[in-house]
Amino acid sequence: MVDLAEKAMDNPAFRSDTVLSDVHLHCPSKRHLMVRLNAVGQPVFLSYFKLLWSTEDFASGRHVREITTGREHQCRSGGELCDKDRSNIKKEGELNSEGVKALLDDDGDLEVVRRPRSASDLEAEDLLRDIVGPVILMKGKEDAFEDEEQECTCSDVVKIEHTMATPLEDVGKQVWRAAFLLADYILFKRDTFRCCSMLELGGGTGITSIIMGTVAKRVYCTDVGEDLLAMCEQNVSLNKHLMEPGRGEVKVKELDWLKNEFCTDPEAPYSWSEEEIADLLDQCSVIVAADVFYDDDLTDALFRTLYRITESLRNSCTVYLALEKRLNFTLRHMDITCEAYSHFRNTLNDLENLQDGKMKYTVEPIKLDFCQFLVYERIEQL
Repeated sequence: MVDLAEKAMDNPAFRSDTVLSDVHLHCPSKRHLMVRLNAVGQPVFLSYFKLLWSTEDFASGRHVREITTGREHQCRSGGELCDKDRSNIKKEGELNSEGVKALLDDDGDLEVVRRPRSASDLEAEDLLRDIVGPVILMKGKEDAFEDEEQECTCSDVVKIEHTMATPLEDVGKQVWRAAFLLADYILFKRDTFRCCSMLELGGGTGITSIIMGTVAKRVYCTDVGEDLLAMCEQNVSLNKHLMEPGRGEVKVKELDWLKNEFCTDPEAPYSWSEEEIADLLDQCSVIVAADVFYDDDLTDALFRTLYRITESLRNSCTVYLALEKRLNFTLRHMDITCEAYSHFRNTLNDLENLQDGKMKYTVEPIKLDFCQFLVYERIEQL
C-alpha cells in the first residue's frame, strides 16, 4: 500500500471534486513527511513551518525579520534606517556630487547603473518560491527524519499534521494561507491578545489557535467532524513546546454551525461541559476565523452562529476574520468572479447594518503592512 502511495505522489491525479492547498509547495524550510493514513484513508503529512522569531527575541525586545514579496529586510520602527540603507544613501550622494560625467560612457551615452542583486534578494526569492514535494514514509525508515527533527529548535518551528488534497467537505484538514495571515497578526499584536480568552470558529488543523495559545490564557479551538478534531488535538499536543508553562491552554471542541446549541453529550468526543460553556460566555473577548468563507450556506450558518454566541457573551468582544479572495472563471457569468467573497461581503454588511435593539457590530479593515512571522506566500488576494 505504501508503494502505491509513492507511485501516486510521483504522478498525482486529482478528480474534479478535489480541493488542493498549495501552501506546502512554497515552504522550503522543511520537507513534508507522510506519517499515516487517517480514518478515511487519506494520507496525513507532518510539515514543519518555520517561525521567524524566537522567544528570546521577544523577551529582549529585538526586531524580527519581515518577509515581503520582493525583498527581505529588517523591520524598522520610528522611521529608522538600517546600516545598509545609510550606506546606499551615502553612495548615491557621492555619485551625485561627482556630476553627470560619471553616468556617461566613452561615447557620451547615458550609462544606467543597476543595483546588483544582493544575497538577501536571492534568499527571499528562494524562500518564497521554491517548490518542495512531499516525502513518503517507507517501511523501516521511521528514523529517516530524526536528524531533521533535531535541527528544529523548540522556539522556532510549528509542527502540523495535515492532508494535501481532499474533497470539499474535508478542506479543514488542509493548511490555508489565511490561517498564517491571522497567526501573523496575533504575533504582531501579542500585547493585545495577552492573557485573553479566545474562540476560533472552523479551526481546522489548529495552527491559528496554536499560535494564539502562545500568548492567550485560554483558547477554544472548534470545528466539526471527529477525524478532523482528532487531527487538531494531535497538532496541539505536537506544539506544547511553544506554550509557556501554566499558560496557553488550547481546548479542542466540537461546534457545528448548523446546530443552535453546544454539544453537551458526555458520550460524544470533544463535547462541552457546562463549566466550559460558562467560562466561554463569561470570559471570551476575542473570536477568530480563517478561510472559512467558501460555501454560501456555511457562510450564512457561521454568521448565525457568530450572532448567537456574541449575543450571549457577558462582555463585548472583537472578531477577526481572515480569508483569501479566490477568483474563478464561471460559465454562468462568462467572466472571472469571486462569488464566495461577494456573498461574504454582503453578509458582513448585513451584520453591520443589523438593527434589532440588542447588538451592534462595527466593521473595520486591517492594513496588511504588519511583519510576517511565518514562512508562507503573503499574496495580494489575502
